[in-house]
Amino acid sequence: MGLEIEPLASDSLGVRSLATYIDAGEIGILIDPATALAPDRYGLPPHPLEVEARRRLWSGIKAKAREAEILIVTHYHYDHIDPEELGIYADKTVLIKHPRRLINANQRRRAASIIPRLRELALELLYADGRSFDFGDLEIRFSNPVPHGADARRGYVLEVSIRGDDIFLYTSDVQGPLLEEHMEFILGERPEIIFIDGPTTYIEHPRMEVELQWASKNLRRILEEVEPERLVLDHHLTRDLGYRDRLSEVYTLGEELGIRVESAAEYLGLEPNLLEARRRELYGEVAEEA
Repeated sequence: MGLEIEPLASDSLGVRSLATYIDAGEIGILIDPATALAPDRYGLPPHPLEVEARRRLWSGIKAKAREAEILIVTHYHYDHIDPEELGIYADKTVLIKHPRRLINANQRRRAASIIPRLRELALELLYADGRSFDFGDLEIRFSNPVPHGADARRGYVLEVSIRGDDIFLYTSDVQGPLLEEHMEFILGERPEIIFIDGPTTYIEHPRMEVELQWASKNLRRILEEVEPERLVLDHHLTRDLGYRDRLSEVYTLGEELGIRVESAAEYLGLEPNLLEARRRELYGEVAEEA
């Protein structure tokens, strides 16, 4: 069965998210159905345009949640699961990161609150770490838990591969990919379409340049060894207005190989709308108009 992939919300669409819907014919799958806004960026709160984008995109996520039979949660950060909106999981098969194994303290606390409520709501709640699930001709595979970035301080996430006639892979928050642990699942699955969250270049920290080099190297390796049809880079990466320049070698190699390297917005045929990254500019425009 062919897979139709639809980004529902992402940073290139104006909010913190990587919510994605997969139409696999008789089965609909929704991954990480949540949105969030940075409470503070440049010392400024979310701009009204961000608030409106979140309202609009969340409405679309909830509509797709009604259609989906399977909901997937790769980890417990609030831009991937919203504890105030658990009603969308009612009567669904939920495949979710284990709440106690390979998880940091912050996410363990969140999971302890969320899991009992999901058990009451869901048709079926299954821990997905390192497992595969068959739904007719469709197979959903999960990586073992991998670090949320260069180390496990921010916890662990699950990468997801959905296999029908096509193969779609969703990395969740690997922040790169940076590590061989992240790469192993991607190289093994060899997907046609890959959604990757990209490095956190918007945060200045001592290891940022090193991590950027790791990410660039690994992304180019994916292009050369996996040869996907499309590679979507979004989420953490598109919180940086200069994200394309940061990974210029990746975009150049994609062009040379005839592989589309793009944001989720561009995947949908839209211009990137980097509202968080433009927050200072947006407030400046309001001040000028006033």
